[in-house]
Amino acid sequence: MPQPTSVLVIGCGISGLASALRLQAAGYHVTIYTREPPSQTTSNVAAALWYPYRCAPQEKVLAWSKVTFDELMRQHAAGVPGVTPTTFIELFDTDAPDPWWAAAVGGVTRQDREALPPGYVVGFSATVPVVETPRYLPYLVQRFETGGGVIVERQVSSLDEVGADYPLIINCTGLGARQLVNDPEVFPIRGQVVRVSNPGIRRALTDDEGPRRISYTIPRQTDVILGGTALPNVWDTTPETATTERVLRNCRELEPALAAAQVLETRVGLRPGRSAVRLEVERMRTAVVIHNYGHGGAGFTLAWGCADEVCRLAHLVLGQWA
Repeated sequence: MPQPTSVLVIGCGISGLASALRLQAAGYHVTIYTREPPSQTTSNVAAALWYPYRCAPQEKVLAWSKVTFDELMRQHAAGVPGVTPTTFIELFDTDAPDPWWAAAVGGVTRQDREALPPGYVVGFSATVPVVETPRYLPYLVQRFETGGGVIVERQVSSLDEVGADYPLIINCTGLGARQLVNDPEVFPIRGQVVRVSNPGIRRALTDDEGPRRISYTIPRQTDVILGGTALPNVWDTTPETATTERVLRNCRELEPALAAAQVLETRVGLRPGRSAVRLEVERMRTAVVIHNYGHGGAGFTLAWGCADEVCRLAHLVLGQWA
């Protein structure tokens, strides 16, 4: 049996990679088991705008979101590929108070209707990071492997089958936790996005509750991610033509410059929904497990804050074995 400093992370999306890197930096020997390579995870489909979307509980999410915001801004300053600070505006068609997440980004600026797309009364603006997943995730994988970490493509059917080899397991399986740990609270939130060329757009817009409900435009360096949908308990990952047409219509109304953008692809991902993020220790028959899943539509918004919490819990667990 490995020494207690050997840790297994199950899942290689953003939550698994961030947790693995934090543990590795703390001196643990970390192995990742993943059902699919990082390029095929739900994280790779994500628009990855910092925005605490469809996740709870609010007080914990606020703290984790702030840690992740600070970390991503630090990474940008350090030249990490794929992290870009971007002006983000949350749109409302009726008057609204400052968003609950404002404190995590140091406050927001209130934008009146003159500065907003037609049909909106108020918007709340902040500079937040956007993560370009095709550049960022390979960088994290390389960092992990350069530090001695190992990624193994392996389907794990139960925690008992790996508990004999790894006394500490980090469960970052997202939607897969529904089967792996028999958690009926986990459910899919279907998201369909359209990727188009970028005609020069630099701000991100989102309308979650207004006339173009669940519409967003998220610019990256050479493309723009347009959305979207947030359909609970829908498992189908086949792109729908009618949804693509609606997304394009709504987003072109938000940003008329998108009328000239070339459609590059349509993709569907299943966000790992849950009534609340599960981040806790569970003592099982063969191992101790730290669960870290159920991040809803906010995986990239919570990843580094939750990874710090995973590392803190690991110190507590392993300290009891010292």
